[in-house]
Amino acid sequence: MDRLSNTVRPYAWGSTTAIPELLGIAPTGEPQAEMWMGAHPGAPSRITRAGAEQPLTEVIAADPDRELGQASVAKFGPRLPFLLKLLAAGAPLSLQVHPDLDQAEHGYADEESRGVPIAAPHRTYKDANHKPELICALTPFEGLCGFRRPTESADAIEALGVDSLKPYVDLLRAKPEEAALREVLTAILTAEPAEMAATVGEAAAAAERLGGAHAPYAQLAHHYPGDPGVIAAMLLNHVELQPGEALFLGAGVPHAYLGGLGVEIMANSDNVLRCGLTPKHIDVPELLRVVRFEATDPGVLRPEAAPSGEEPYETPVDEFRLSRYDLSPGAAPVDLTAATPQILLCTSGTPRVGDLELATGESVFVPADERVEASLTGTLFRATVVA
Repeated sequence: MDRLSNTVRPYAWGSTTAIPELLGIAPTGEPQAEMWMGAHPGAPSRITRAGAEQPLTEVIAADPDRELGQASVAKFGPRLPFLLKLLAAGAPLSLQVHPDLDQAEHGYADEESRGVPIAAPHRTYKDANHKPELICALTPFEGLCGFRRPTESADAIEALGVDSLKPYVDLLRAKPEEAALREVLTAILTAEPAEMAATVGEAAAAAERLGGAHAPYAQLAHHYPGDPGVIAAMLLNHVELQPGEALFLGAGVPHAYLGGLGVEIMANSDNVLRCGLTPKHIDVPELLRVVRFEATDPGVLRPEAAPSGEEPYETPVDEFRLSRYDLSPGAAPVDLTAATPQILLCTSGTPRVGDLELATGESVFVPADERVEASLTGTLFRATVVA
């Protein structure tokens, strides 16, 4: 197995302190938003073999069957199909949605055929893959996930007492669920910008006065004044996770992370369609094609330990599988050997993995079929695939 050296991405929304505190290092004063663990070409982890440091992408490409296992290669191709992250939100992320696999393949092919540069700011599909994801809270974690019932959104918006929002309230109460959500989101995203900015300003002031359940929207407006995403956010479920709880975010489900530190795992893709809370490009027609206009329960995941001590977060995708182990002092070592590639991340304590002792925030890559045991004290997250 190999200890990983990982890149921290300095996105503007990142916390300046959460990741440094976990790693036990001094903060730099700059945002530190995500620490990437895996073989994404944008920031691959690095390992040292035969005295030389190499990107994990190159190690896997040199011998994918050995590193990933034949079953994973047969199912997902010669690449690590997931990306594991530490995510530290000090400010809200953009309100966004991800395509399903068919939508991603068609969207990517279309933009390629039209010659849209991959780095163009108006490019929507960066690759031909879907991007289901799972976030597991390490600290109290706040987010938005999926549409709530239209009548609930109507009540919340009406309570603001903003006249320009009354047509949205009427639509949410009068139309069937799918039509109500589609028409209101479309109206929000296509409204005249100056008029919407004024509406958001009024709504933010009202949310500030009301507090309570309206307080998150006042905070969104503080970070993104005048952004239509502030109103769109009121259509979604507001979720507060406690440490150890998780959310799965499938295709077509609008969501945004608002604050907190968590372990995130996703299919290895960059495809994001934004709905708001961002200065970046919003492709409204494509967004409306991808979004699933249905009210959903966020479905907070609370794992239960199996006899082996593993606490899995069950999801309906095969590109990744995330589980957790809480290792106790004096307990027998836990056998983690698998026929699939693994990344093991320590989030507390000083567990021993094979011959390596991990500090908090350290991680290792374990090639397929390599024998590995974990022992001593601490919390380990285990990322692998279903093959």
